[in-house]
Amino acid sequence: MTAGHGTGTGTVLVLGGTAEARALASALVGAGVPVLSSLAGRVSEPRLPVGGVRIGGFGGVDGLARFLDGDGIAAVVDATHPFAARISGNAVEACARAGVPLLRLARPGWAADPGAARWTWVDDHDQAAVRAAALGRSVFLTTGRQALHHFTGPLAAHAVLARVVEAVDVGLPPAWTLLRDRGPYTVEGERALMAGHRIDVLVTKDSGGSHTRAKLDAAREAGVSVVVVRRPRYASGPHAVVETVPRALEWLTAALPRRS
Repeated sequence: MTAGHGTGTGTVLVLGGTAEARALASALVGAGVPVLSSLAGRVSEPRLPVGGVRIGGFGGVDGLARFLDGDGIAAVVDATHPFAARISGNAVEACARAGVPLLRLARPGWAADPGAARWTWVDDHDQAAVRAAALGRSVFLTTGRQALHHFTGPLAAHAVLARVVEAVDVGLPPAWTLLRDRGPYTVEGERALMAGHRIDVLVTKDSGGSHTRAKLDAAREAGVSVVVVRRPRYASGPHAVVETVPRALEWLTAALPRRS
């Protein structure tokens, strides 16, 4: 499904769904640059960016490469979530096939946070579930609905508050509480939520940025243990990586053909 303006010569394709992707689309529209934002369609009511919008997958690497070959795309910016490793990998391969410049816009992670050295860092959700089970009895789980199945077994007897955006399609243990909510969140709100559920362990992913970091500040204040899933490795390739929207705009200014 596509809404808004169609693609044309010199269009920037933004693989989005993040706050950074929306900010970049807004900046490009303001600068008069044609932009098409692509959303995966996993959220039923996504926050739509300005400019053209395409919702739904491309059909893997082959489908994306065909799209790039035939739709006047001058550059691609992968501004997907830091844990959308498959989409990022597809973008690397498809852009290489189509000869289209690719930029990765990846917000900084939380590894440099002052409290990060005290957190328990793990490589995947299965490890996170095991470590959380050992650290406490009341767990605040904020890894998203698609990861819930990794935790239902190890944390079946724990009091778990699982916060998600969308409805879940996996059976949850009786001791669990499901909370549907969407950020951004405040430290005050996160502090009250953790206190109300007597949380002693927070489980999250290294999503980075400020949109959901309030829970980390609240956990530090309350002495709550924190388990963090490390980011997956991005696919390697001949593409640049920047951390901010202004840097992405600088890259695009150099990469796009000059407009008369």
